[in-house]
Amino acid sequence: MNLVGNWSYPTAVKFGAGRIKELPAACAQAGIKKPLLVTDKGLAPLPITKATLDILEAAGLGRALFSEVDPNPNEVNLAAGVAAYKAGGHDGVIAFGGGSGLDLGKMVAFMAGQTRSIWDFEDIGDWWTRADAKAIAPIIAVPTTAGTGSEVGRASVITNSETHVKKIIFHPKVLPTVVICDPELTVGMPKFITAGTGLDAFAHCVEAFSSPFYHPMSQGIALEGMRLVKDYLPRAYADGTDLEARAHMMSAAAMGATAFQKGLGAIHALSHPVGAVYNTHHGTTNAVCMPAVLRFNADMIRDRFDMAAAYLGIAGGFDGFCAYVQELNDSLAIPRGLGAMGVQADKIDALAAMAIDDPSCGGNPVPLTVENLTQLFHDCL
Repeated sequence: MNLVGNWSYPTAVKFGAGRIKELPAACAQAGIKKPLLVTDKGLAPLPITKATLDILEAAGLGRALFSEVDPNPNEVNLAAGVAAYKAGGHDGVIAFGGGSGLDLGKMVAFMAGQTRSIWDFEDIGDWWTRADAKAIAPIIAVPTTAGTGSEVGRASVITNSETHVKKIIFHPKVLPTVVICDPELTVGMPKFITAGTGLDAFAHCVEAFSSPFYHPMSQGIALEGMRLVKDYLPRAYADGTDLEARAHMMSAAAMGATAFQKGLGAIHALSHPVGAVYNTHHGTTNAVCMPAVLRFNADMIRDRFDMAAAYLGIAGGFDGFCAYVQELNDSLAIPRGLGAMGVQADKIDALAAMAIDDPSCGGNPVPLTVENLTQLFHDCL
């Protein structure tokens, strides 16, 4: 075992029901006096967004909103967001919503003071050092789903609208200064979003736990994150007003994103190109791919999941865990294959060519090639 690692852990998190009321104090803590709230098109007209803007306005912080954010945000959305930020004379961003709103909000704060293209900061080597760190605006993150964990992440996923390739943009200062996790904001999530986002958190934990890299803190967080999803996602799905379940799922989401510093793998390498090309929901796509990837990685991860299954109260070790994953998917109305999500067999070669370039490949316990990724796509179809 190579006992070497580069570790970084999250930021200040204000966790608990009703804590959205502390948003003005969070702005003061971050040094923000004129925030731009960035969220997605679907969330913008909802009561939780209006109530949040009311809180800001009552505190003398305005009610500026940018919501031209697609489900898989791209550089066109980003350019519009940066233009709105500059036109409004803002000095910080409140990234509000699910993964799309959080990711784009973080990038608006990141790019507002940069002079280079967004693609110059892709998560490749030390490309992040190209950015002017002093020009990155402060960020507050307020998740309204329990899945991506982007609120505690130092990167965003942005789709190139011309090539239909998802790119990871990284910088340490993209980590939000303050995070407000208020489970009351997630109560109105539809069942399919509750399922897809919850399984996204689960996929993050599963892949982090599977990764061959050395990060014992992430390993422990991933294991407990899996337990929280197992115990509380079915409850949140069955009763969206179950605040205890919603709170534990918000924890699991942040834990998954913290844990995957240890690495992601084939699940994400497969789902990123599918989402970019077919605009599928990211967490749902992860869930569809998970059973096939577990089987593919079996020889390398069986022993550790034998132990995990015992901790999770799942009989049958690794094989029992795999059976549980499929049963969980079925209970949450997840499609049995990518074909049901519109993916076509004649596109698999192109998808595999995109997948091999995804940085998630590096964390898979079995080395990935175009050939085995092609086979994995067929297995997921």
